[in-house]
Amino acid sequence: MSLWQEFNKGIIKQNPVLRLVLGMCPTLAVTTTAINGVAMGCAVIFVLLGSNIVISLIRRVIPAKVRIPVFIVVIASFVTMVDLLMAGFFFELHKVLGIFVPLIVVNCIILGRAEAFASKNSVLSSIIDAIGMGVGFTLTLIVLGSIREILGNGTIFGFDLLGGLGYQKFIIMLLPPGAFIALGLMMGLMNKLTRETS
Repeated sequence: MSLWQEFNKGIIKQNPVLRLVLGMCPTLAVTTTAINGVAMGCAVIFVLLGSNIVISLIRRVIPAKVRIPVFIVVIASFVTMVDLLMAGFFFELHKVLGIFVPLIVVNCIILGRAEAFASKNSVLSSIIDAIGMGVGFTLTLIVLGSIREILGNGTIFGFDLLGGLGYQKFIIMLLPPGAFIALGLMMGLMNKLTRETS
């Protein structure tokens, strides 16, 4: 598989949220606004990239019996870094994302890529895989957050988009049912698009 195909698979064919249905907890919980999607996506890309690189480098020296605990320790180290960086430099976003930043440690996307890919492939392939999966996850969060923010608040990235037009807000889009509705429609659209192109 070429590096481009390795990268592209995380965005379309194996999109972690829309195709593999992984990382549902942060996807549904933090995407009330587009900026929250950007922040969570960037945090996941950082952790995924760092952990994939380290796990790929040490894959041959990890005993098979303890590979999952080793993966979790590596992932937890990168999550701690991103958590402290966000708390120090982006405190308001850190407060909004709350517990979902530390919970990246047990995110199925990160553990899944460590087990299924980084532990079996070269560093370069693992980097491309991490970036592709991370970008796919981030784009999904941004689109979902944008839909919910526009319909629920009439804003996008905090800028008033529909407020001056007497827009009637759909408050349900900012609540959990709205997240499920929007995500379900996005999954249906992705299934239709991938079926037509394959």
